[in-house]
Amino acid sequence: MDFFSSQESLTAVEWSMRAIVSFFFLVFVAKIMGQRSISKLRFLDFVILLLLGNILAHPLSDEGLGLKGSMISISVLVILYLSGILLSLKSNRIRTFFNPSPMPLIENGQILYKNLFKAKITIEFLLSELRKEKTDDIQKVALALWEPGGTISIFLAPQHQPVTTADLNLPIKSFDFPKTVIKERTIDNNELQQLGKDEQWLKDSIKETYGVTVNEVLLATLDKGNNLKVFLYN
Repeated sequence: MDFFSSQESLTAVEWSMRAIVSFFFLVFVAKIMGQRSISKLRFLDFVILLLLGNILAHPLSDEGLGLKGSMISISVLVILYLSGILLSLKSNRIRTFFNPSPMPLIENGQILYKNLFKAKITIEFLLSELRKEKTDDIQKVALALWEPGGTISIFLAPQHQPVTTADLNLPIKSFDFPKTVIKERTIDNNELQQLGKDEQWLKDSIKETYGVTVNEVLLATLDKGNNLKVFLYN
């Protein structure tokens, strides 16, 4: 375990051991921190990840620095991070500090330039986000909010919103998300059982409908209505 401590020099094996231990330690830390830390970064997430990366990077490039001290520092920071999240759940002031309220950028088709300046957002970036939402005219936007996670939520004015099934008084079908029953030639028997089917039924259906075997299937999905869709290797 000498590779944990500072050394005048490290062998290739000791450098490798530092990298392996650091990798699994960070995986463990990320698991403890939760999904939100690896999704859209909020203020607290950004600060903690920036610190973690810098702390652990130095022992991986400088043999004069011990790995143990960095791991202790990271452990303390993770505890502080989790404490901050728990406190933000209980205190509105702390929650507002770490996760400020969304900032309006557009209201009733008018750009709020002062808020653009506060959020450090350019007009070009705002227009880019509107294009991503298939919005071609700023005056069609009833409200656009700059979210704490760094995204823009866009709401169109009622007269410009897409027509829905409810608007046309059409019969509404229940939501049915297709299950992946084959992925890269491998059958998922758990998904098949949930749909009340077995492996032999699936093989027969693929053979009868598409004239192929499971070994030729890249992806196959099945819904509750027995609609089977198969995508083959090209």
